[in-house]
Amino acid sequence: MTSSTLDHTVLPPEQPLDGLLALLTGADAPSATLTGPDGEQLLLPPEVFEVLREVVAAMARGQAVTIAPVHQRLTTQEGAELLGVSRPTFVKLLEDGEIPYERPGRHRRVLLSDVLSYRDRRSLQAREALDRMVEIADQSGMYEQTATSKRTR
Repeated sequence: MTSSTLDHTVLPPEQPLDGLLALLTGADAPSATLTGPDGEQLLLPPEVFEVLREVVAAMARGQAVTIAPVHQRLTTQEGAELLGVSRPTFVKLLEDGEIPYERPGRHRRVLLSDVLSYRDRRSLQAREALDRMVEIADQSGMYEQTATSKRTR
């Protein structure tokens, strides 16, 4: 994988990863080592160990994994795909100032970190809105009304 590609996705292997996952889950990050083909052992930095643990856990659940450097620049199409929106919707987010971007030539470029930050902000806003809706429904007694109407049918 090159550091300039975003779409290098690795599918989980066909063989189960339960043993490897158990080993990584039970291991202590500061003492994890990697043994090379020549027997040389290297101490894994805790950050690398945590990434390895997360990758194996995702693959053990049958999920594919994509790894990309955070400083990576994306096209508007790549940014849209990451957010699960259309390219025109993504461009509108850029033009509305929701996500910073550069225009080094004719095309807009966004930092992966800025797109991920926007996604996290939107996710937090959605959770807060849902929490508020539940609070309003609870205060107004809507939960009791729903339960009562189902019993009377």
